[in-house]
Order: sequence, then structure tokens, then C-alpha cells
Amino acid sequence: MITLSASQATLLEAEAPLKVAFVQKGALLPQGEALDARLGGLLRRAWEGAGLKEAGDHLLLATPEGHVLLFALGEDLRAAGGRLAQVLTRLSFPRVLVEGVGEAYPLAEGLYLGAYRYTRHKTEKEEKPLTLELSGAQPGDLERARKVAEGVYFARDLVNEPPNLLTPEALAEAALSLKGLGVEVEVLDEGAIQALGMGAFLAVAQGSENPPRFIHLRYRPEGAKGRLDLVGKGLTFDSGGYSLKPTESMATMKSDMAGAAAVLGAFRGAALLGLPLELRGYIAACENLISGRAYRVGDVLKTLSGKTVEVMNTDAEGRLTLADALAFAERQGAQRILELSTLTGAAVVALGEEVAALFATEAGFGEAVRRAAEEVGEKVWPMPLEKSYREKLKSAVADLKNVGDRNGGAITAALFLAEFVKVPLVHLDIAGPAFSKKAHALGPEGGTGFGVRTILRLAESLVQG
Repeated sequence: MITLSASQATLLEAEAPLKVAFVQKGALLPQGEALDARLGGLLRRAWEGAGLKEAGDHLLLATPEGHVLLFALGEDLRAAGGRLAQVLTRLSFPRVLVEGVGEAYPLAEGLYLGAYRYTRHKTEKEEKPLTLELSGAQPGDLERARKVAEGVYFARDLVNEPPNLLTPEALAEAALSLKGLGVEVEVLDEGAIQALGMGAFLAVAQGSENPPRFIHLRYRPEGAKGRLDLVGKGLTFDSGGYSLKPTESMATMKSDMAGAAAVLGAFRGAALLGLPLELRGYIAACENLISGRAYRVGDVLKTLSGKTVEVMNTDAEGRLTLADALAFAERQGAQRILELSTLTGAAVVALGEEVAALFATEAGFGEAVRRAAEEVGEKVWPMPLEKSYREKLKSAVADLKNVGDRNGGAITAALFLAEFVKVPLVHLDIAGPAFSKKAHALGPEGGTGFGVRTILRLAESLVQG
């Protein structure tokens, strides 16, 4: 992680190996204008001569005042910070003074997120320490951005870890590491899961030699104002089972636990921030593989809730594990549940790779989640829980089937989950934005940590009322 610090010095006053002056709508900002005046208009002439206009465009200059990087801001300061971090990490300046902007926090958050790299399994690592001084920033804003980014980094690292290493047991170990921050963590083994009666979860897990783990987290700060329960899908690898995925679809299935990663990242962020809200988390961690023990199409499973499910597609496994996790959360006294999962390809077909589908059984709670996501720049879109589609889940031999037909697949998946809880539920289908196949403004290819910042902002809003 890069280092950010606050500075009260301006571009005109301070000495630094590199100074960053921003250009917005073709014009320099005040500090850049002052520096440009002392340089006799050099910065403006160079920028105009280069013909750069788009957000993220940049130009490195050697001037009598030292090196200056001109960088174009867009409307989105987080994205600007992310792009700037990526430019600066490619350069070799150990210390950089960045011109102040109106809101330091989103820029700082973007700088942290854009600087993320996953190098754990690289044999040659090029570590270049980078210290950024943000002119006019408040130390509290930078500290908060760092703690939020730590939560996102934690989630990204988990999603990026290869599935031969991030088994269900390893995911449980990652959860146990949060105990050092004051998070209570209970891990249930296969015997305890069976004793509870989580038949749907166990059916998905039974095809793998790596045993399942059920993870229950509690963050209970003194004086907590309210409670929020979180459920995350924890498939550490999903082959599709006997409804086998094609190879190209399986290539990113190490990310099928991105919902669980978001929950764990949010717990890390909340503990670091000291948020005065009780959080509970639930993760049914397992692998969906093929073997002589694997569950089959046509099997009938008894869930923790007592309802029975006929399996019509073994690749619709996430909703089976979540059914038991949701029922368990309600047993633990959940008053409202936010669930995150890479659940359906249908959500990606509907909304693309950058937008999560939001389904809510209670409008007020759904709006609170949508607003929190908007405030932190994570894209979600409300989708209908069309009750008439419940007919698609009717089974001739059980209480319901685990899939309907091809039409409205994301909706029927959400309706399936809603069958297992009575308290308000928001289901975020993050199949699109959880994993990026190419570099983007806020990070490289791989896990994005989508959902961590939304959860943290939602928790803050619930405290604020």
C-alpha cells in the first residue's frame, strides 16, 4: 500500500521530486496557476500544445522548478485518484506532492485503491516505496481512506488467491485472522454443520475432498447502535458439478466466493474504523466439484429451514448454500439481512460487468443499500422481485426447485433466496462487478472488492439514522 500524508504546503512553496498539478475542464487549478505564473506560462503552453483533454490524460514535464506532472481530472475524483496512482507507480519518484482539490477523501480513497497490486505468487517483485503528500488534506480523511482501503485489499487478496490454496478451510483461517481486531469468529466443521441440519449446504459440499466450513462472525463494539447481518456466498471454487461449466466459464470461478470476501473485508474495515454498529456475518464455505459423492440433478434436499428443494441444476449451487446461511442468520436474531453473491450469469446479461443487481423484499431497506452504494461509487441497479415468477420454482416432488427456466433467471434466483427468511432481505447479485477481466480506474485485473465500501457506508448510515 502506498503512503499518504497531509501537507499544508502548496505547489508553489514546497520542494518535492515531483509535483502533481491538476487540469480540470482545460484549466489549471489555483495552486497550478500560481506555479505556472512563476514559470512564465510553461505549464499551460505545454498542456495546450499536447492537445490532451480526456480524464486521466497526463504530461510529465521537467521545469526549472523540478518535475511536474500535469493530470486531467474528470467528474469522478475516486477514478481520478485511481488513475493517478497507476501513473505514479510506473514512475520512479519516491515522494510526490499532490495539489489539493475540494474533497480530499474520494481522491485519497481512489489513490489507495488504484495502487493495489496482487504479487503474492510472483517470484520477482519490484517494490517501489511511494509517499504521496496531499496538499490541504485533513489527516483524518486520509486515515479513514486507508482503513476502508485495507478492507477492500483484504477482500481483493482473497478473491485473487488461487483455489488450490484458498480452500474452505483456508477461507475460515482468513476469517479467524480478524480476531486480532476484536472480531469474534466461530468456525463450524462438517460434523457441526450436519448436526444443525444444513442439508442443502452439505449436498453442494459433498463432492469435494476439501471439507466445508461454516463461518459465523460477530463485531460487537461497546455502545453499538443497532445491528446489521451480512451473508456472503463462499464457493471457493465452482466447477458447476454434474451440470458442468464450459472451460472458459470456469476460468474465473475462484472468484465465486467474492460475496464472502466482501463480508470479511467489511468486517476488517468496520473494526479498523471502530464503527459503532453491531455486525454479524455468515459464510457457508465449500467447493462444488464432481466425484462419486457429488450431488445430482433430481436429488431432493432438506434445508435448515425445513423446506425441501429439488435439484434441477447442480450449477445453481450458490442459492442452496445461501438458503441455509440465511435461515441460520434469522435464527440468530437478524432484524435485516444484506446478502452478497456472485449468483447468476443472468444478472451480467441484464446489467453488464460493472453493475450489480439489487433485489429487496422491503423497499426502505433496499433504498438504503442503493443510496449507500451510490455515495461510494459502487454501481447497483434495483430489480423487481416479480412474485408471479414464483410459479417457475414449483416442483412436483418437493417444496420448490432450485432453478426456473432461462427467462428472468436473476429474478427467480432472488425469489428462491427470499423463501428462506421472513425479515427484510436485500440480495446483491455481484456476478458482474466482483471480478474484472481487465485493468480499470480503481485497480488491476482480478478481484475488485466490490461491496466492501457499500457495506461500510450502509453501516455508517444506520448509525446516523
